[in-house]
Amino acid sequence: MPSSVSPLPYDLIGAGNPIMDLLARVPEDFLTHHVRGAKGGMELVDADEMHRLVSQLHASPLRAPGGSAANTTISAARLGLRTRYLGKIGNDETADTYFKNFLDHGVDGASFKRAPLPNARCLSLITPDSQRTLRTCLGAAMTLSPDEIAVEDFATSRHAHIEGYLMFNPALATAVVNAARAAGCTISIDLSSFEVVNVARDWLLAQIKQGITIIFANEDEIRALYQTTSSNYEELARRLSAEGSGSIAAVKMGKEGAWIARGQELHRILPITVDQSIDTTGAGDAWAAGFLFGYLRGWTLPAAGALGSILGAECVQHIGPAIPETHWPEIKNRAVMLAAR
Repeated sequence: MPSSVSPLPYDLIGAGNPIMDLLARVPEDFLTHHVRGAKGGMELVDADEMHRLVSQLHASPLRAPGGSAANTTISAARLGLRTRYLGKIGNDETADTYFKNFLDHGVDGASFKRAPLPNARCLSLITPDSQRTLRTCLGAAMTLSPDEIAVEDFATSRHAHIEGYLMFNPALATAVVNAARAAGCTISIDLSSFEVVNVARDWLLAQIKQGITIIFANEDEIRALYQTTSSNYEELARRLSAEGSGSIAAVKMGKEGAWIARGQELHRILPITVDQSIDTTGAGDAWAAGFLFGYLRGWTLPAAGALGSILGAECVQHIGPAIPETHWPEIKNRAVMLAAR
């Protein structure tokens, strides 16, 4: 297990698409009448389609800084990890607001790249069952080139957390993983979406076999990876861990908890019940942040998973991926108790 003390300046670097979330509550039939594609996943759209969808909303959407690895990086910083982030933002007001949010939460912004384009946006359509359906216009984020990725971006960090959405550009994803490996980082990948897995399944399996320290997946993503309808997530977690010759496999099951497997270890992480789930946007990212904090502090896997559950459960009680400022002191108190396990 890693030491809780590192001589490197940063514990974690997140790598992904820096996206401003547009959050909108919609009735179930909004998806039927206005949205092309499956409920509950993420699809890329162009600027015209984004404009069409937003114009169909009954009210202006709420804006909140998002992006899978970005959400995880910020929550990890709130817990106390020293973090930085790699991604490409635009040159508009949205980009400036996005960048300032990172700095305000203590994340180092030196590895951000910029492009003379609008910032990436993601429309999160939240139905009454609290499920979110995502449609993303990548804008500036899409122009991040493999040539802009350097080992130096990762050399000051002990761990790199990479979002699955980068795998829509295999050359870029490969450059990020290779640079992180060359810098000596341990690596986690969040599969992010079943659409990602459907597109990048072969790439993912090849990378896992080469060595990925931690793989995060939810029910849909793990089933897509193994092209199965099985709901035996215990066995799927074992299989994923074995795929990477001892990788940590964290299979998240929402309100049913999670399974964590590593080699011969297998742990059931119990869920935390909430009175009302309002929005699942960013809950998996929050879970990953809690787990990574515990892992990088040298905790046991069950303790790290328990902190993941605390953050995930807190996240679903609020609109958007950010946990409100006033809730962090209690979360940190619970983390202190878990650290003593």
